[in-house]
Amino acid sequence: MNQITTNHVIKFSKATLMLFVSFFGLLVMYSNITDYATNYEYLSHILSMDTTQASSRYSERAIISPMLQHRIYWLIITLEVMYTTFCIMGTYYLYKNINSSSKKFHEAKKFAIIGLLIALFLYYLCFQVIGAEWFNMDQSQHWNYKDWAQHIVDFMLPSLLYVAIRIER
Repeated sequence: MNQITTNHVIKFSKATLMLFVSFFGLLVMYSNITDYATNYEYLSHILSMDTTQASSRYSERAIISPMLQHRIYWLIITLEVMYTTFCIMGTYYLYKNINSSSKKFHEAKKFAIIGLLIALFLYYLCFQVIGAEWFNMDQSQHWNYKDWAQHIVDFMLPSLLYVAIRIER
């Protein structure tokens, strides 16, 4: 019977963490595709800035074209598909190399790291920085993704650091 080592548990935890992120990505994609209208309405209000306190003051920032709003929404869905795909691939390669050398396991992290970086780009830069700072979504009482995005970033960033750091032996 093989004895479980700390090194094996660390490798397993990194692969499993990526499984969690992949599952989250699949659920988000499913929601955005199957309930397109509801999620589009959210984005439409954010981009048009029609429910922010300073909507008239910063109205030149607003994107009111429905065609452009739909394109931005499809860009968001595309980024979700990309990060989820990379995270799934990363999960697969981490599990596949769980009993390999630490060097080979470390090299297997590349897809997971790319996926997590795309997710951070989406949830931090797009939602928290651009959504909150440019479109003032944090001023809207109802159409506000800032706290939701913050919870995701609070999970994704430490996950990226943990997965990327080479502590396996």
